[in-house]
Amino acid sequence: MNIKKFQQNLIEWYKKEGRDLPWRHTRDPYAIWVSEIMLQQTQVDTVKNYYIRFLKALPDISSLAGADEDLVFKLWEGLGYYRRVHHMQEAARQIMSEYNGHFPETYDAIIRLKGIGAYTASAISSIAFGQEKGVIDGNTLRILSRIYNRQDNIALEKTKKSYQLLMDELIQGADPSMFNQGMMDLGAGICTPKHPDCERCPVRPFCEAHAAGTKGLLPVNIKNTSKTDLYYITAILKKDDKYFLIKNKDGLLENLYGFVQYEVESPVSFEETFYENYGLSVRLYEYCKEIKHVFSHRIWHMNVYLGEIMDSPENAAEALSGQLYTESEMAELPISTAHRKVCTQIP
Repeated sequence: MNIKKFQQNLIEWYKKEGRDLPWRHTRDPYAIWVSEIMLQQTQVDTVKNYYIRFLKALPDISSLAGADEDLVFKLWEGLGYYRRVHHMQEAARQIMSEYNGHFPETYDAIIRLKGIGAYTASAISSIAFGQEKGVIDGNTLRILSRIYNRQDNIALEKTKKSYQLLMDELIQGADPSMFNQGMMDLGAGICTPKHPDCERCPVRPFCEAHAAGTKGLLPVNIKNTSKTDLYYITAILKKDDKYFLIKNKDGLLENLYGFVQYEVESPVSFEETFYENYGLSVRLYEYCKEIKHVFSHRIWHMNVYLGEIMDSPENAAEALSGQLYTESEMAELPISTAHRKVCTQIP
């Protein structure tokens, strides 16, 4: 392959056809970092407004490092995969303590930050600092499999490692920022998973799969995953004009607020479990509906009930201090998307 010509075709196409995205108007590594973390598992159109709002509230590393945790999670609410933003704040504090608040400039240093993997480190180091490090994600894996007509399974780590070597070879001598972003846009708009638009592809002359007529078979992407179904009774518990919420300490929805839910078989079992945990009596009095929420590897089936906390106001106030919220107060809390769905059942 004529790598120089490949680079030239791609970058000239990107200059004309590349997407106009808010994070492409900066070389600030912090802003690029925020965009790349948000874009993980999330559609570009969804990220745009979140990105602008997040940077307006937390414009730099020091503001993120020192921000109140609830504010950070509130800004992220609705994006999902909340551990991403928890790791971001940890990494911001790491940068403050280890790099005097200056974002590290090399791939090897960036990848040591909390929550940053090979793709994000490659993106930041190439776009912000001009390092010749190719990005490997679903788009570039698909492009490379077709360019080189390779049949290896891109879901496997060994395949990703071998493709990383190909990307690092292709990027040599090119503008790293434009090359990587050109590859991203090529995968998003031209070399799509189904029905790639080969007639408009700037690198079609180099595509072995197009020449061989195998583009419809590639990439090979065989994932060995299964989803686990979990069944809960989820209770909207009220005391006077306030609702009982808990803040998750760890796990899937760490640091987010939500309603109490247990893997139990009946409302009576829920009431007994709640009493064991909090020393307070509750009564579930009305079934609402089942709400389903799908995560990457599990499905929650939440059977939603309305209920009330039965103990005296004094006992309840003492036992549930800081866990009772009005509806207006709830609107300001970072509540998981799954439990925002449950909120729709509040009478």
